Amino acid sequence: MRPGFFALATRQGAGRFARMLLTCQAGFEALLARELTEVRAAKVEEQGPGWVRLAGPVATETLTFPWLTLRDPIEVRGESVNALAAKVADFFLTSLRGERIESAWPSVWQGPQELVGLGRRLSSVESACGELLKKKLSRVAKLAVADIPRGEGATRGLFVFFVDFGRAYVAREAFVHGQRRMADDDLAPSRSYLKVEEAYVVLGREPGPGETVCDLGAAPGGWSYSAAKRGAKVVALDNGPLKGGALGHPLIEHRCEDAFRYAPPEGQVFDWLFCDMVEDPHHVLQNIVSPWLARGWCRRFVINLKFGRVDAVALLRELRATGSPLVEHAPAARIRHLYHDREEFTLVGEVTAR
Repeated sequence: MRPGFFALATRQGAGRFARMLLTCQAGFEALLARELTEVRAAKVEEQGPGWVRLAGPVATETLTFPWLTLRDPIEVRGESVNALAAKVADFFLTSLRGERIESAWPSVWQGPQELVGLGRRLSSVESACGELLKKKLSRVAKLAVADIPRGEGATRGLFVFFVDFGRAYVAREAFVHGQRRMADDDLAPSRSYLKVEEAYVVLGREPGPGETVCDLGAAPGGWSYSAAKRGAKVVALDNGPLKGGALGHPLIEHRCEDAFRYAPPEGQVFDWLFCDMVEDPHHVLQNIVSPWLARGWCRRFVINLKFGRVDAVALLRELRATGSPLVEHAPAARIRHLYHDREEFTLVGEVTAR
């Protein structure tokens, strides 16, 4: 289990959960539904902006599009704020029987931003529920943390997802897939900086002092800057210029070279491979991912693949198929659609020792 406040965490398999509600980036619920039905043969019962609801047990831990999987959620309905708050509080208090909470636990309240005004409604219900819990179990209520645990893993707490103004799903158990919003840096030369920062959270590791990074297609240097600010030494390859905090950084060596033609000197192994280029994903897979992983040129990697012009789910099947460079050389790699991703996947993992 990764570091974080995974209070009362569990590791039971998906088979014990009869129902599930999965959240994702709004606008990508159709792709999540396809991933579930085509990859997991799951039955989708309902979907809306940023969520899909299933009936029946499904293993979701290694899927790409989910951000949070609510396990065995129950539906609550109510016309008023107080009615909804009372039902959520009653569910939580009833589920606590025989359970003792001694440490921080996540209290996560979410809903589609696309429903105008829902955020205010959700906040009001959360506040009212919090007051009810304080009256009943003040000690437990004070241990609540209003944030998703950092990292990836199963956790236990209170998870509430509103699908409409008077309807929500509530669960005690959830699986966190690792995606989360990251803080920006004024010196970061591009928005893509946020993607690699988020990728570290999913992988559970980040570059450090004394490590080496090869950043292919580096310009304007967001990923290079992210590694260098942590003390890693970066070789940044791109014919374009570096900007912001990457420009002139003492730990970043900028080379105006074609990233597709570059190969490390004989015997050199980089601790990290970074690659975020606006290229056809199959071209990147064939000419970068495959040789770098097969030849052991790197120990870890963060690679972004653009799927805007290809079938995203078909591409996922290729990545997970027997014989793919990921399966052969980095079987524990994760493929995630990050909070800061658009029409792209981010691959993170460690290369199997040769």
